[in-house]
Amino acid sequence: MAASTSQIFTRGIWKENPIFRLLLGLCPTLAVTTSVENGIGMGLASTFVLLCSNILVSLLRNFIPKKVRIPAYIVIIASFVTIVDLVMHGFFFELHKSLGLFIPLIVVNCVILGRAEAFASRNNVWHSFVDGLGMGIGFTLGLAVLGAVREVLGNGSLLGISLFGADFPAVLVMILPPGAFLSLGLLLAGMNKLEERRAIRAGEKYEPPKEMDCGSCVLCDINQRLNEDIK
Repeated sequence: MAASTSQIFTRGIWKENPIFRLLLGLCPTLAVTTSVENGIGMGLASTFVLLCSNILVSLLRNFIPKKVRIPAYIVIIASFVTIVDLVMHGFFFELHKSLGLFIPLIVVNCVILGRAEAFASRNNVWHSFVDGLGMGIGFTLGLAVLGAVREVLGNGSLLGISLFGADFPAVLVMILPPGAFLSLGLLLAGMNKLEERRAIRAGEKYEPPKEMDCGSCVLCDINQRLNEDIK
């Protein structure tokens, strides 16, 4: 049974959240979330690229030869990343400077390539747009939540506004790389616990997302298809 528009949209926000359920795009997730502002900036930039690339891939899906589809997707994604990079450099220079190299690295964000291959290349333009929007919002929310946890604990502030005054005993490790892993791990555990409780209340058997098993991730599937094409 085909999923409805609302199901396609909402699954990217919770059930198949790119960060907390699919565990995709973790490189920028861990690197830029030292503040909420950085997280939202990276999330919105990625959402724009995800939306535009999903639409264009869906429009061209019947014209791109199967054996060159992955390079074609990367060219499409890179084109929109260039637009984002130039716009942010011109109009949001401080944010662009803060995110640095991770803006051009959106090209290799596995969330975007994964949705192009797994969804947009197999569905119509409208559903691809809705999928990109839902996944983009879910990705942005994930970055914002992780950034909020790290900023509050590491700086005692939120969006640059001090919450507890100068005497707050900031946990500086939270804005350092180890803090990113600690925060993400705790948030993953919390989300799994919420899902387990929901399943128990509904009388269902709870199983952690299969994507948490590395071998089940969409990129492994893409790699397998590439190897089959080469053969």
